[in-house]
Amino acid sequence: MATKHPFAEYIEYEFKEEEAGFGVPYLVPDSQRTHKDGSAPGGDPIERVGAGLVVIGVVALLVQLVSGAMVGSWVGFSLSFGFPALGASLYFWAKYRHTAPGIKNDGLFFKGSTARGTIGWMVGVGLTTFYCLLYWYPEVLRDSGLVAITDPIAIALTGRPGDHWFVYGLLYTLCVGVFGIRMLMRYRHNRYHIVRTISVMFFQMAFGFLIPSLLKLIEEPEFYFTTFWPLNRYYLLPGENGMAWTATEAAGQVGVYMLLFAGAMTFLGTPILTYFYGKRWYCSWVCGCGGLAETLGDPYRHLSDKSTKAWKLERFLIYFVLAFIILVTAALWINHTRGGDVLGGYTYQVQKAYGFWIGSMFAGVAGVGFYPIFGSRVWCRFGCPQAAILGILQRVFSRFRITTNGGQCISCGNCSTYCEMGIDVRAYAQRGENIVRASCVGCGVCAAVCPRGVLKLENGSSVLLEERYTS
Repeated sequence: MATKHPFAEYIEYEFKEEEAGFGVPYLVPDSQRTHKDGSAPGGDPIERVGAGLVVIGVVALLVQLVSGAMVGSWVGFSLSFGFPALGASLYFWAKYRHTAPGIKNDGLFFKGSTARGTIGWMVGVGLTTFYCLLYWYPEVLRDSGLVAITDPIAIALTGRPGDHWFVYGLLYTLCVGVFGIRMLMRYRHNRYHIVRTISVMFFQMAFGFLIPSLLKLIEEPEFYFTTFWPLNRYYLLPGENGMAWTATEAAGQVGVYMLLFAGAMTFLGTPILTYFYGKRWYCSWVCGCGGLAETLGDPYRHLSDKSTKAWKLERFLIYFVLAFIILVTAALWINHTRGGDVLGGYTYQVQKAYGFWIGSMFAGVAGVGFYPIFGSRVWCRFGCPQAAILGILQRVFSRFRITTNGGQCISCGNCSTYCEMGIDVRAYAQRGENIVRASCVGCGVCAAVCPRGVLKLENGSSVLLEERYTS
């Protein structure tokens, strides 16, 4: 007598997804299908309109720089800056709106622009050149007419013609906004990334650009509420170049409030917020440097070095910079209280050295210019003293950590690949260890790309979390 196979009922069972209520699988329209290299054969009409606006804006900018026509007018500004910003936003929206939600590499490892190819190097050289001109040859930007093009909006916001720093702030804000649209569309399936992207866009627009500009309009100190010491060294430096002097000697009561706010955020707000939320409250939600890295730098996040050698270099450099700014601040205050007897004529040279090597070369030129080569968080990972302090607090006593369920890990490596801070997340997941690295900015992309739900961003006492994942 033949016996029935024990699994026959499962083998013969025909499962129909549509009848079970799962719906028809998503079908990408032919016009939106992509080649293997990630390019679209047809393209969306709105996508082409957006690209056209960008081209018109670039041509208008070149015409103004060459001929001087329309320079200083609202028409010229709108064409040169408004059209490219609007066009790029439309382009990104149209490019992703028909694609299936979810984070995909989309050919990142095969494109020259995102795989250290020729285009990537060209972009890197272009960004580096711009920062060199901004810091050391601003007259080139002024003489070219680029600064004058922004005069209409500069006068409206600040009450005075623009300068090279206003141009930089405007371009910076536009980049965060435009590439923030790209980020929102690319990560639109994930509520956490939607909220944090809107957060960095808001803080850069409001607190990184509009409020400082409007403060200048009403003749108050240009103050950035989203940067604190030691990232913004001026706030706690003495002398005419420091916020302490500006607040007490030049700005009156408003300046004193600004100084008190900066001090409160440095010594009270930062530890408290980091205790509850880790360094992500600042590095991934508020900071302008992090905002640019998360938006403009998102296509390059996979280029971060994951090697142990890079980790050792990271720990040496970031704590060296932190120690350097602490010593500089202490020395300048001692020198100030002693009437200049300690450093004498070297006071200015000490500040200039820090400003050149750390503020300009590291944070600006290398921090952004090297995006296409070394990833989007070069400055945040290797040099930012604010990130160093936040990392120490996060590592020692913060309630935030990324928890892992190692039994579910399939070693796909997505988490490590997409970590912009160069953390080998997979190694932690395979061991079932929580990720409490000081460098982790809590961006959450590692958890979003995990196909098994191994990683979770959680807040809670370390004891409770350890009991939950070791029991």
